[in-house]
Amino acid sequence: MEYGEDYWSEYARGNEARYHHEFAVFVRDLATSLRCRSVLEVGCGTGIDLRLFGDDMRIYGADLNGPALEAARAGMPRGDFRRCDIRKLPFEDSSVDFVFTHKLLNYLDDDTLDAGISEMHRVARRYVMSCEMYGTDGEVISGAYRRRDISRRWLGRDVRIVSDVEMHPEIDPDKARFLLVRVI
Repeated sequence: MEYGEDYWSEYARGNEARYHHEFAVFVRDLATSLRCRSVLEVGCGTGIDLRLFGDDMRIYGADLNGPALEAARAGMPRGDFRRCDIRKLPFEDSSVDFVFTHKLLNYLDDDTLDAGISEMHRVARRYVMSCEMYGTDGEVISGAYRRRDISRRWLGRDVRIVSDVEMHPEIDPDKARFLLVRVI
């Protein structure tokens, strides 16, 4: 999908309505239980999934949308929010303990998706988590939003799949697929 500023700005304006507290708690508790000290959400939008992290965690967010990042900075001034493309994340190799996406990868075309996974793998020191709508690659959900088999995209990389299961509906009402990989 080609990036459309107007589409994503409108999406960001409705982001608060898509906030799901149980998912934000799940992400925070998972990263904390894995003894991570830094977290990066790729496609962070307004930063709603990062707000529950404590002061002991270094918070990073990456997104293409300027207005969404302004809202993220206003909502979490201590976070480091950067405007960038998933294909070129502005972080050093192995610099972030826990990298995650939440329903971002479903929007990407195949080349962008593969490049983005390579970049997340490059910057992750320990774990990468994705929660995406699962299904046969390319199956249309709506418009450019397509189901993905993300675990297949990690094959051949230096990772170990820790978990690849459907999210419980109390954590994610859409029952997105929860994938956690450990960087080796």
